[in-house]
Amino acid sequence: MKAIVVTDQAAGTAGMRLVERPEPQAAINDVVVQVHASGFTSGELTWPSTWTDRLARDRTPSIPGQELAGVVTALGYGTTGLSVGQRVFGLSDSYRGGTLAEYAAVEARNLAPLPGDVDFTVGASVAMPGLTAWQGLFVHGRLQAGQSVLVHGAAGAVGSMVTQFAREAGAYVIGTGRVADRQKALDFGAQEFVDIENDVFEDVRGVDLVFDVIGGDITKRSAGVIRPGGTLVTIAGPTEARPADGLTIDFVLVFDRAQLGEIVQRVRDGRLRTNIGNIATLDDAVAAFNPTKRISGKTIIRVRP
Repeated sequence: MKAIVVTDQAAGTAGMRLVERPEPQAAINDVVVQVHASGFTSGELTWPSTWTDRLARDRTPSIPGQELAGVVTALGYGTTGLSVGQRVFGLSDSYRGGTLAEYAAVEARNLAPLPGDVDFTVGASVAMPGLTAWQGLFVHGRLQAGQSVLVHGAAGAVGSMVTQFAREAGAYVIGTGRVADRQKALDFGAQEFVDIENDVFEDVRGVDLVFDVIGGDITKRSAGVIRPGGTLVTIAGPTEARPADGLTIDFVLVFDRAQLGEIVQRVRDGRLRTNIGNIATLDDAVAAFNPTKRISGKTIIRVRP
């Protein structure tokens, strides 16, 4: 099968290659998926899990990519809940990766059924951003109707999902981003927009929740715009920033089949729009992984026509 592999951490994207690899086999509780569309996170080549297993042993050559949509072609011993020929979407464990390939072996529990009226490209684009937004808002942020939310990167892959879920839940949404992203953020449902580069977002005061995807100084400054007792939710890693009398929660998403079902149902009935910025083929995946210009939205690799 064709697959993108990496072998040299120091080389970064320069070390990525499209090669022929053996098709994966389904281990216990695995399925093998014929990948139709896949996605990746731009920072994957900096993750230890891309290069080593959980015992810190080298696992290269490794295949990047965690997000996928496709068709189940084989079941491992003891696998239940899915069947051969079923359309699925979801995530691969970061220590396994492997979705930038024609086939991928994935734990069955990490996949959910993909309805026949949802395109594979759409399925691959909502798994990671959708679960991140859902869990950050509702599991960790405990968002309630009538609250206010400041969403950093509101025009991005995750931020646009956060904005849409928050609006649907009855929250007032303030988006931030670059000035070029203003209209896109408003189109996704933000009721106000702050230019993060030229405006002073600290002028926004008393929000109930900040959803941060940026990190660093932005995270630290964000604590000051939250009302006493409010919540700062971030996916940018641990931080010492704390809102007054409130909570800071940094989290990494966990797979949840029921939540993915909620997300894809919203796609089906028009309550949730995807945010796909670029679609490339597997042959062009290396260039897509290292774009020459900024892309607002999710990059999807269409593995099969």
